[in-house]
Amino acid sequence: MRRWWVVLAGLVLTGMASSFSGASSPQAGTPETELKGAFRRPENNGWTFVHLQGTPHEIGFQNGYLLAPEIEDTLKVTILEETHDSKKEWQFFRDAAQNMMWPHIEQEYREELQGIADGANAHGVGMKIDLWDVVALNAAEEWSYYVKEYDRIHGIKSTASLAVPEHCSAFVATGSYTKDGKVVIAHNNWTNYLDGERWTIIFDIVPAKGKRMIMDGLPGVIHSADDFVTNSAGIIITETTIGHFSGYDPDGIPEFVRARKAAQYSASIDDFARIMKEGNNGGYANTWLIADIGKNEIGRLELGLKNVTLERKNDGYFVGSNFPISQNLIREETDFDPRDMSSSANARHVRWDQLMAENKGKIDLAAAERFLSDHYDTFEKKEDADERTLDGHIDLSPRGSQSWEPPFGIAGAVQNKAADAGLAAEMSFNAAAGHACGMDFKAAEHVRAHPEFSWQKVLLRDMDAHAWTTFSVAK
Repeated sequence: MRRWWVVLAGLVLTGMASSFSGASSPQAGTPETELKGAFRRPENNGWTFVHLQGTPHEIGFQNGYLLAPEIEDTLKVTILEETHDSKKEWQFFRDAAQNMMWPHIEQEYREELQGIADGANAHGVGMKIDLWDVVALNAAEEWSYYVKEYDRIHGIKSTASLAVPEHCSAFVATGSYTKDGKVVIAHNNWTNYLDGERWTIIFDIVPAKGKRMIMDGLPGVIHSADDFVTNSAGIIITETTIGHFSGYDPDGIPEFVRARKAAQYSASIDDFARIMKEGNNGGYANTWLIADIGKNEIGRLELGLKNVTLERKNDGYFVGSNFPISQNLIREETDFDPRDMSSSANARHVRWDQLMAENKGKIDLAAAERFLSDHYDTFEKKEDADERTLDGHIDLSPRGSQSWEPPFGIAGAVQNKAADAGLAAEMSFNAAAGHACGMDFKAAEHVRAHPEFSWQKVLLRDMDAHAWTTFSVAK
């Protein structure tokens, strides 16, 4: 065992590398053999495209090797965010990755996670990255759920900021709501700009088993994490977080494992629901929107820990903006107030329904992209880019987004994806990095105006808006 200290603008971050993975995996070959068929393309409108293929370990190694500098950078951001918000050292998360999560991760994904660590270290990075760092990075979206449960079980009265973020705005529509009667789906990722400006990898993955996948994601992850995925069976998957949710089962399967498995092995909406429900741990509880372009069918899976509902239709729409639906789920698993129309989730829900009604029979890819740039605040009843608009700008809001972000919190929509049935059939989608409205975020200016966020300064970057760009699997 060894200990290192990473000093970030006066914040000391602690880590401990495990002897379990201090050296490369026994199954690792040379970079030449492990990287066969994989490649990385130059940046394109803010996105980096990587093609990964082969066995689980090979896919992981390729991810780690091709994106090694970005993985190191993203890991530093994750350490900074998690330790700041939880008031716990990074070793706490590494221990939980090893002792709580690892026993519930099946062999296929164990090998891929180990491969990421092996690939990053074979490439060479400034800090030693081991298996537990990689697992903890992949679990970043569910740590707030775990920490809240851990503190509750251990009777810890915490001052940590552990509110479940209100991630994302999304819709899926088909039948009489779309211009050609076929599926249209779109999603924007809401998160802190600190990590969101790095959420710009396009993964094209051809695994030895299961379906081919194209998805967005963070460097070093095996899943999308914000979840926009199309697979070769014609299944499109996205989601928005269930706001104000509490509950976590440490004996369940990590959400990031189930999300990846569902993307890789689903050939129907039923497949997706079955895989996501099996071993459900309540982590990163989401309302999932799914489309089967072969059947022209759409579905909505509201996946709480205790309450799970699946709906489907061939004509209509589903929308998501962090509002829970089931009355039992609202009552038993959240402190959400569906009557508060000033809240971000409810205001955006109203706007989605307005847009669906106003555009019935006209929704296509161009409309989907337009929706994701929308700045109409339904509570104020005017155009006002803020925490209540589909293109979220919490950094511009004097209210913030309670209880997730304080006033002028550096968060909101960070990138966008959209697809129709035609694009999905070709395993393609359109993506726009940054705000879809075209507004740029300038880090130095914002921190000068709001020095309470100076703890982010050392890693915070500008987040410029880029044009919509089509990405397709490698031919």
